[in-house]
Amino acid sequence: MNSPQPHIRLSRQMTDAYYALLPGDPQRVEHVARFLQQVENFGQHREYRALRGWYRGIEVLVVSTGMGGPSTAVAAEELHQIGVDCLVRIGSCGALQPSMKLGDLVIASAAVRDDGTGKAYVPTSYPASADSDLVYLLRQQARKLGYTTHCGYVRSHDSFYTDREQEICNYWSAKGILAADMETAPLMVVGALRNMRIASILNVVVEHEGCLTESINDYQQQEHCCQQGEEHEILLALEAMYQDHLERTQ
Repeated sequence: MNSPQPHIRLSRQMTDAYYALLPGDPQRVEHVARFLQQVENFGQHREYRALRGWYRGIEVLVVSTGMGGPSTAVAAEELHQIGVDCLVRIGSCGALQPSMKLGDLVIASAAVRDDGTGKAYVPTSYPASADSDLVYLLRQQARKLGYTTHCGYVRSHDSFYTDREQEICNYWSAKGILAADMETAPLMVVGALRNMRIASILNVVVEHEGCLTESINDYQQQEHCCQQGEEHEILLALEAMYQDHLERTQ
């Protein structure tokens, strides 16, 4: 489509990118820009802030999705319309396992579908899974970079403030689910239905129950760990994209 999409306000005339990074927070778009060359800002409409740049010679779009499944699905649909085929979420999460620390990264191989957006598309018996090749590359590059990562299942949900939050978290923690966010599952479902390649990297910004009790006043240390985790997930995503590009073009 040559005309701009109604929400992300991007068109095929504006970019030839195959890859897009999807942070939730619009402010994080500028954080990604520090890792790119020849950055061109595309502005912001609602929660969708966008820019493009080049990483090791590869064009990369960066588009924020806002918070939650509905706005994430809109971004995925409209990026698909302009020819973007590979989406990597770079988001944040709450840990559900006690071994996970602030700034650790979670590479989601699949997600529990506790969101409403995916259900609007297809029954919950349809899986929410990442592209296996991207997961492999992310794990490979994380080892090379020396990052602390956890790979496995996450849970996506629609609210932080239900009356049963602690009970729900304890339930999924006992089932081995690594972490919780609001966007991974709907992104994987919509992406698969549109024949897109999807991956999700999550930065731990809240530790599991009880882990913060003794360090609640150590805000600066917590902030440093979370900022470092954000930088790590950005670089990890970009390096995996670069390796994927090399394999695709050989």
